[in-house]
Amino acid sequence: MDPFHRLFSDSDLQAIQAAVQEAEARTSGEIVPYVVEASDDYPNAVWKGAAWGAILAPLLAWGIYRLGGLWGTHLTLWVILPAAAGAAAGYLLTAFLPVLKRWMAGEEVLELRAERRAAVAFLEQEVFNTRDRTGILLFLSLFEHRVIVLADSGIHQKVSQEEWDGVVAGVVTGIREGRPGAALAAAIRECGKILERHGVARRPDDRDELTNELRRGDS
Repeated sequence: MDPFHRLFSDSDLQAIQAAVQEAEARTSGEIVPYVVEASDDYPNAVWKGAAWGAILAPLLAWGIYRLGGLWGTHLTLWVILPAAAGAAAGYLLTAFLPVLKRWMAGEEVLELRAERRAAVAFLEQEVFNTRDRTGILLFLSLFEHRVIVLADSGIHQKVSQEEWDGVVAGVVTGIREGRPGAALAAAIRECGKILERHGVARRPDDRDELTNELRRGDS
């Protein structure tokens, strides 16, 4: 089962859609929850793992050679073969162990890739395409463990970053506690309350301009 379906059950998806409908019934805001499994493939991280494997494996082999007293074996083989094996092992381990891949990529790169992918999603999902520019993207990138809120120009100047940070913190906590669906639904309702507090009022002729389901993007 892929990470998306491990995190969000059918009942979670229904609850998230209901939360969007509830929040949008109170304001003219249009809230778009959006999830990707990863914001990038991080090929550099994988090759970095291979490089570390190629460096560390010969050092380990040299230590075994010296301590084991294996004088009958050519030292050259203890350097060349472990380097190749270490590179292959480092490549595979980094490719298939998310925690190692994140470590090799580095926090700064993870943050940058998630922010870029969120910006792309904002355009792809046409969050900007509302009458009063009141769209909000609630973006989750699962591999990077990142949650990002992007608000369009009709909202951005009215709401402080601290308020969005509170929304983000609630989702992050919920995912860590094993209740991502409930946390995302709660975050959506909180977005509705924030918009209501800041006077993003619903017009009499307001209509649902963007669909309400949790959208899933390609990595």
